[in-house]
Amino acid sequence: MSSKATAAKQREIQGQVENADKKAKSKPEGAMQAGARKYPEPPFPKVHQDKPGSEADLPLAPMFDAPFYRGSEKLKEKVALITGGDSGIGRSVAILFAREGADVAIIHLNEDEDAADTKAAVEKEGRRCLVIKGDVKDAKFCRDAVARTAKQFARLDILVNNAAFQVHAADIEDLTEEHFDETVKTNLYGYFYMAKAAVPHLANGSAIINTGSVTGLEGSKELLDYSMTKGGIHAFTKALSSQLVRKGIRVNAVAPGPVWTPLNPSDKQAEDVAKFGSQTPMKRAAQPEEIAPAYVFLASPQMSSYITGEILPIVGGY
Repeated sequence: MSSKATAAKQREIQGQVENADKKAKSKPEGAMQAGARKYPEPPFPKVHQDKPGSEADLPLAPMFDAPFYRGSEKLKEKVALITGGDSGIGRSVAILFAREGADVAIIHLNEDEDAADTKAAVEKEGRRCLVIKGDVKDAKFCRDAVARTAKQFARLDILVNNAAFQVHAADIEDLTEEHFDETVKTNLYGYFYMAKAAVPHLANGSAIINTGSVTGLEGSKELLDYSMTKGGIHAFTKALSSQLVRKGIRVNAVAPGPVWTPLNPSDKQAEDVAKFGSQTPMKRAAQPEEIAPAYVFLASPQMSSYITGEILPIVGGY
């Protein structure tokens, strides 16, 4: 083929691609919907809440009950203790654990209505639910909460560390020592206190599941302190898993991306909340019920007996 013919052929290919690009751009690109039901897409309601946030007061209710999920006794007669179990991911985890046959204790800070709703949802699944109110920054409270759970249910098999504090700060100079201290003590000290208190009650085959974050993997420029703690949780998970192998206790973490819970509306301003999750490849935030099955997987000895020290990202396609 002559050089002239080759140049003409290349221009023809170029034109074909340009036409294809125009057609692609003319089609609206929505969020990815590949679940058992359709999930909300941005824009979300423009809402901002005072800390610690309330699921009951969100104008768009998080989807947590997973009506399509069928239990199969993966956690039959187990007992689980979940911090931050009143709302968001923690609520959905509590419900699915109950659906799999576990009794559940939930710890919450100050959200009485949310905690009561979660208790009712767990009991609807035919299991018992103990509600404990308190602050995981307090080591004595953590010891008492574990002891109370073990006494109430005569055992403890699963600890889910999930409680968290998150407030953005655009500049390190705006991140006060008080703010930094609250984040670190809630997200790191709380996990340490709970694990230390729980381990003496956990037998061979038990599990600890920590809630990490995509920010602990990627960092977030406006969540400097939060990203630091979530990265620390990932390291804590790996280190503790190595320590507890000899006791037959598995330790893993789930690292979610953006999830529609009270955590973010009680952090971000209303304008930012409306766009929440749109930056992911799936172009939407997850709903709690899309994250909770991962906790069932990591808690169940039938499903993950050979898995420990792992960080499971559920981040919408990063």
